[in-house]
Amino acid sequence: MKIAGIIPSRYASTRFPGKPLALIGNKTMIQRVYEQAVKAASLEQVFVATDDSRIEKAVMDFGGKVVMTSEKHKSGTDRCMEAIEKIEQSGSTFDVIVNIQGDEPFIEPNSIETLTAGFQNPEVQIATLAKKITSSSDLFNHNINKVILDKHKNAIYFSRHPIPFIKNHEPETWISKFDFYKHIGIYAYRASTLQKITGIEMSSLEIAESLEQLRWIENGYKIHVDLTDYDSIAIDTPDDLLKFLNNR
Repeated sequence: MKIAGIIPSRYASTRFPGKPLALIGNKTMIQRVYEQAVKAASLEQVFVATDDSRIEKAVMDFGGKVVMTSEKHKSGTDRCMEAIEKIEQSGSTFDVIVNIQGDEPFIEPNSIETLTAGFQNPEVQIATLAKKITSSSDLFNHNINKVILDKHKNAIYFSRHPIPFIKNHEPETWISKFDFYKHIGIYAYRASTLQKITGIEMSSLEIAESLEQLRWIENGYKIHVDLTDYDSIAIDTPDDLLKFLNNR
């Protein structure tokens, strides 16, 4: 089974323009993500998929592989699809594609290994990760996405709101009454599945929660979820980066 890692990376972030080129120490954010990703033994190759020549140059300067993609993509999944189509034109083909967030400069290679291991099961078409929530502040933080699972570790639903509702208990006690899970936003897809899901129109649930994975569930796709102790550290704004650097 051949697996590729794709790191979607765009320059024109609304909250943090130029984020991929922000320096963390003596390296750009995109270089740190790339260097962590290539440590994952399951990935045969890793590519940055970008729409900006400045990012392209930065990746080439540190010796990484990069694919130029359209500026019109609305999601990282769509950018991954175009990138893999272009890569395949050069003669390389892959069975599984891992979509690695470009704003997590310290992603753990072991988390990628956990994610890709699920594809040993031929029934797994899409996979992601989740971590148990241990604080009420995280549980009620609408910027932290939650996922609820069935007994086969498939996602039933993702939400920005705590799910499920715990009846007859005050919200501040919910964390002790049920195992809640935070969604870790890294995905992997079989190549054939990636092609199909990028052809589906936005769904009502996706629009309501602004979570693209709900489009896949609403259209009947199962998302396998493995549990991990890894906790993602995403840099969304300049303040996030400053706080991170000050706390190191």
